[in-house]
Amino acid sequence: MDWGMKNRMAQLVQADGHCCFLPVDHGYFQGPTHKLEEPWKTIEPLLPYADALFITRGVLRSSVAPEKTKPIILRVSGGTSVVGKDLAHEGITTSMEEAIRLNAAAVGISIFVGTDYEHESLLNLAKLVDEGEKYGLPVMAVTAVGKELEKRDARYLALCCRIAAELGARLVKTYYCEEFEKVVRGCPVPVVMAGGPQVDTELEVFQFVYDGMQKGAIGVNLGRNIWQNDFPVAMIKAIRAIVHENASPKEAQEIFESNK
Repeated sequence: MDWGMKNRMAQLVQADGHCCFLPVDHGYFQGPTHKLEEPWKTIEPLLPYADALFITRGVLRSSVAPEKTKPIILRVSGGTSVVGKDLAHEGITTSMEEAIRLNAAAVGISIFVGTDYEHESLLNLAKLVDEGEKYGLPVMAVTAVGKELEKRDARYLALCCRIAAELGARLVKTYYCEEFEKVVRGCPVPVVMAGGPQVDTELEVFQFVYDGMQKGAIGVNLGRNIWQNDFPVAMIKAIRAIVHENASPKEAQEIFESNK
């Protein structure tokens, strides 16, 4: 691994080997998502507690002050929307030169395994990895499921993660699920957790984050579980404690209660 690649990976994955990423890229296909209507209002109070932001170039330029020094994972896939025919029909929307111009630490792209556009999305990943390796930028693959949430099981996600690793992704973002250890065990590159099952309480979020970390995830990439909470700063502090301090779900709940 070249110095530039090592340096960018070290910006993302902290000295303890873990990471707490904050995704705010939802608008690229959802539009003004609830509690992300004005991105800068959502991002600013949470930024001190995130290890990196997962964000599009447009929102980065319009909503994050350049003086803020958090690493950027640049969302570079898109071209579809929730009102369109198929969320899986994505393309690469942002060039590697643009990522370098924006001083990104990594780029992120979704893959849609098992859909009509599986072939295109996997070749998009492969092409991006080629360019990323050339310029020393790591690629994070996101195992997207479109609107078919029932696909979030260990067998399917393990397949997606392994394919992403085989194609050269340096990191893989995937959903937490039952038997999550099978997903991690079959993926030879670091796995970062996205959201898990729909839950009703903060404690249930803390429980799946803790379980995923115990089963081998290096960290989280959680958005709506944090910024759609009524107390987002308390939420990210509690989740960060699980990721970086091995706090238990009960301890995380106490942190949340004391900060909300």
